[in-house]
Parts: sequence; C-alpha cells; structure tokens
Amino acid sequence: MYRPEIDLDKLVALDIHVHIESGENGENSLPEDLVAAAAKYFKTSDVGTDLASVAQHFRERDMAAVVFTVDASTALGHTPISSKRIAEQASDHADALIPFGSVDPLKGTAAIDEAIELVEDYGVRGFKLHPTVQGFDPSDESVRPLWEAIDKLGVPVIIHTGQTGIGAGTPGGRGLKLGYSNPILLDAVYADFPSLQIIMAHPSAPWVDEQISVATHKANAWIDLSGWSPKYFPPQIVRAANSYLQDKVMFGSDFPMIMPDRWMTDFDQLDIKETVRPKILKDNAIRLLGLS
Repeated sequence: MYRPEIDLDKLVALDIHVHIESGENGENSLPEDLVAAAAKYFKTSDVGTDLASVAQHFRERDMAAVVFTVDASTALGHTPISSKRIAEQASDHADALIPFGSVDPLKGTAAIDEAIELVEDYGVRGFKLHPTVQGFDPSDESVRPLWEAIDKLGVPVIIHTGQTGIGAGTPGGRGLKLGYSNPILLDAVYADFPSLQIIMAHPSAPWVDEQISVATHKANAWIDLSGWSPKYFPPQIVRAANSYLQDKVMFGSDFPMIMPDRWMTDFDQLDIKETVRPKILKDNAIRLLGLS
C-alpha cells in the first residue's frame, strides 16, 4: 500500500494536477483521436508520460506531484489506465509522487466499491473526476451515493471545471458537453457534504466568477491553477489568490499539457505577495493532503 515519503524540508513545490498519460505497456489514457486533438490544442512537449518518467521529472526539480488518470470507460468506450497500478507504482516513487484514483460515476455501485478498494487497499490519497469527459452532472441525484462514499473515506476530490482541451476542434467536440463542468453545479455538492474537500481544477473559463463565488462561500472549496500559463490567468483569479482566497488556491501544472518549468517561470512574473507564494506553491496542498 502506498505511503508518502516526501521530504517537506527540501520541497520546492507540490504540483497537485499531473496526468499519467501512458501505461506501463504503452497504452494511452484516452482514445487516439482525443490524444491527437489534445496534443494539437495544448501544443504538448515530447516528454515521457509514464509514471516512472513523471517521477524522475519532478524529483529532479525537488518537486512532488499528485498523479492520476481519468476513468471514462462508459462515456468513451475506452479502457483507462489502471488507478490500482498507478498506486502500486507510486509506492516505488513515494518520495516524489502522491497517487489519486479515478472511478467512473456512470457505473453506480461498482464505482463506489472501487473507490473504497482504492483507498483502503491501495492507499490512494484522493480522486480525480472529469464531468465533461466522463459524461455526468455532478449535481445529479444519481451521483449522490458516490459523494457520500468518498466523504466517508475522508479524502479530497479534484474535479475538472471550465472548458477542456479534450475533444477541442473536433466535430461536435466529440460529443463532450462543457456544461457539466460549470463550477456552479458543484455548489450543491459542497453544501450537502460540508466535510468533503473538493478542488475545482483550473481557472474555470468561461465561469471564473462563478468559481470564485463558490470558493468564497464554501469553506470546503479549493482551486488549483492548472491548465493555464500564469501569464494568462484571469485578473480576478490573481486578485483572489493574492488576498481572500490565499489559503485555498494551489499550484497545478496539468502536466503534460502545461509543463511545470513553464508554469513556475511565468508564476515568478506575477504580482503575488511573498507571503502568499509558498502557500500557493506547496503549503496549502500539504495542509489539504495531511502531509505535515
């Protein structure tokens, strides 16, 4: 079972949003057409996206990373990279990696059983869900049992919000519905499960104001700043992160779509208070994940 071995004294930053895109046998996390569309949208670098390569990438930078895949097997008809294998392999890189799991909300009780197994038997430290890619409305009553189960497990959830590069530029966006990722749909989940810690992934364009409103109103709401170069952050996100949301905002790159080196270089140019920078780069995530 995975147990973290991260040296917090030497840690420069904790990236809370890192995708494992390649499995140990060369399988992809998404169907080939979506992989190609995402690569074109993000202009991704040619970098190893298997778990061992990711661990070395972050270890060389004195960083740690939360790693995961997304199980959208029902919506996409594609077998995902195994969250169990991610957790098992992360145990060999516990100095640099923190595994999150992913389950398919459309699988009902099977998803709940898998979530329990991933936490209790494999040691995953949280979950990653993507409403648009997985094809579910997070506010729908059918998802409520899954929220209840994760809440009882006592681990956080990263949920994609805002536009996605997955399917971008394809006919009909490959059938993926952006509206499922409006952060206002999470407001009811925060309200009904006040101890469930949910991280809204990415500056939620075009719903950034809704995202900030929810994060301001709900104590169990967090934001990760992945998927964007900081020089393109909406100004209201920068103001909030620099002031009243400074204890709830975290560094995330969205590796391999955005590389941590680029994110850190551009973040250095932002007008962020020196007292706030370490909170965003690592302290808030350390606290949320219970690593201190």
